[in-house]
Amino acid sequence: MSTSIDETELRAVKSAFRTACLARRAAMVRPDAGACLAAVVLEQVRIPVSAVIAGFWPLADEIDLRPLLHGLHARGHRLALPETPKRGEALIFRHWHPEATMIVGRFGTTHPDGPPQKPDFFLTPLLAFDRRGNRLGYGAGYYDRALAAHPTAYRLGCAFAAQEVPVVPTGPHDQPLHAIATESGLITL
Repeated sequence: MSTSIDETELRAVKSAFRTACLARRAAMVRPDAGACLAAVVLEQVRIPVSAVIAGFWPLADEIDLRPLLHGLHARGHRLALPETPKRGEALIFRHWHPEATMIVGRFGTTHPDGPPQKPDFFLTPLLAFDRRGNRLGYGAGYYDRALAAHPTAYRLGCAFAAQEVPVVPTGPHDQPLHAIATESGLITL
């Protein structure tokens, strides 16, 4: 989508698109999708052993990233999950391991009770993605700010294959992905 529309119109377009994507995603949930996604990433994505990987604890209809988090932990990777602060503030990525105490956070999120970490590899949630590497988030800008704050970090979107759309509406603050992993395979850009 062109960035020539004004900010108010872009917000309205994205809001309507989010509503439609949320409704569609509810029908995509498959019990085995998380394990399939984990197999794709573990077999096809080269993640440096020294990388601090920012993952996410899945919300109700998001693809289940937990099998991948466990697989990465078993390989010895350092992992972090986001704590969602007040709107407008930066995400805080906290150390996670399988035995970590989890705390309920804002917007139905869950995060570990661990020390802050600085990620250099992001497993990024989304509502929709396109083949240009654009992603539609939930609208608060948390991940766009986090990705902008870590410009050299690798950005891997994690989603159901059916979340792909022809074009994601974007604005000047939207941060693109390097690749997208789904239960069906890896899309490199």
